[in-house]
Amino acid sequence: MEQLIKSLPSVLRAAGDIDEVARTAAQAAWNHVAGEVLRQHTLATDLQNNRLTVAVSDVIWQRQLESMSSQLIYRLNALLGTGTINFIEFRIDANALEGRAATQEPAAQAEVQALPVELVSAAASIQNAQLRRSFLNAASSSLRRKR
Repeated sequence: MEQLIKSLPSVLRAAGDIDEVARTAAQAAWNHVAGEVLRQHTLATDLQNNRLTVAVSDVIWQRQLESMSSQLIYRLNALLGTGTINFIEFRIDANALEGRAATQEPAAQAEVQALPVELVSAAASIQNAQLRRSFLNAASSSLRRKR
């Protein structure tokens, strides 16, 4: 998978102006940048005129991700090539996300939903899946103790 991600700039250059290729590459880059946790609440749906559209589950995710958009654009362009994405529009579209939460274990889903968005977003930047789960579990335990 890592080799595929690294080849995205070459694929985009070779494809030229083929919108479908650019859209698919942007979706793959989003999935890589978003990480496991954010992928449960987002879906890159379109890329037009260097503007990536990402469906989000609710207004809380929309606001949180909008505050992180410059960092996300930087990370996406690092994968795709500078200037590929200039803006990310986060649209609330729970229908586009149907089925994503169902793939996650119910207990794990409940724990993640109980955590503040800031913690979940911070966890999304942890590339190692096991370390990310440990971080979320530790945060969840800590918050339960405080309550």
